[in-house]
Amino acid sequence: MSVSVRIPTILRTYTGGDSEVTAEGADLGAVLENLEANHPGIRARILDDGGEIRRFVNVYVGNEDVRFLDGLATATPDGVQLSIIPAVAGGA
Repeated sequence: MSVSVRIPTILRTYTGGDSEVTAEGADLGAVLENLEANHPGIRARILDDGGEIRRFVNVYVGNEDVRFLDGLATATPDGVQLSIIPAVAGGA
C-alpha cells in the first residue's frame, strides 16, 4: 500500500527538506519501517526506545488519531494520508 506522509518542519532534515513523502506498508508500523529505510534516523524521532509512539508526537491516519485506533497496527489503506504532528507546548 502506498501512502502519503506529511512531514513536520522539525523532521524535514531527514527527508531532504521535503514536506511530504511516500511510503509503503499495510499498517502504520510497516509504513514507519519503510520511511526509516528511505530516510534513516526519522523513526527514532517518532518512536521511543520501547518502539512506541513518543508521548509528544501525534500520528494521524486520515483524520483519525492512531492512539484511539490500533496504534502501530492501524491499517494504512492505499492512498491514505498519514500526518506526523509534534505536540506544541508553551505559554503566555
